[in-house]
Amino acid sequence: MNQKNGKNSIGLDSCFEDLANPIELFEKWFAEAKKTEINDPNAVALATSDKNNQPNVRMVLLKGLSEKGFVFYTNFNSKKGLELKNNLKASMCFHWKSLRRQVRLLGTVEEVSKKEADDYFNTRPYKNRIGAWASTQSKVLDKRETFLKKIEEFEKKFTDQNSVPRPPHWSGWRISPSEIEFWLDGEGRIHERLVYLKEKEKWVKKLLYP
Repeated sequence: MNQKNGKNSIGLDSCFEDLANPIELFEKWFAEAKKTEINDPNAVALATSDKNNQPNVRMVLLKGLSEKGFVFYTNFNSKKGLELKNNLKASMCFHWKSLRRQVRLLGTVEEVSKKEADDYFNTRPYKNRIGAWASTQSKVLDKRETFLKKIEEFEKKFTDQNSVPRPPHWSGWRISPSEIEFWLDGEGRIHERLVYLKEKEKWVKKLLYP
């Protein structure tokens, strides 16, 4: 894919570059988003589905990225956690309004290693680590005061802010992508779309109509 006049030879804007690996392209787009997005450039819509094939989507934060995949953390007993235990498939969608760009990916999930989870948990602020113990995420809460009282109880239990263990029900999931699509807004809705598909452990690039 040679570039001419700021365009790829297949007609795409130069921001798509000429890369065989979509993870490398994502890292470049992500770096740009960090410069321009006001809040949380790592915010991403995560889609799962339950045993009845009912889709469910919510925002999470990307907390790890490597050739292995995209990592986020959560309570494994939450709704999304339980859905992922029953269906090891998920999808993500990043939308960076400041750049008028979007990245969509789908694939299978796996639990991160205990060391990986421990290392990340220990970087979190004290309040966040206490909250992970106090919240029975997605369960019905009778009143706000009940939750605040539980927070106080765990603060008394874990007084050393440098030594709060990771709850056994709290860890991370890694999505190993089989498809990653890059989207750029175009005038008159003439958008530009480039998709990478993993075929026999190799990435294949294809253009899509907007």
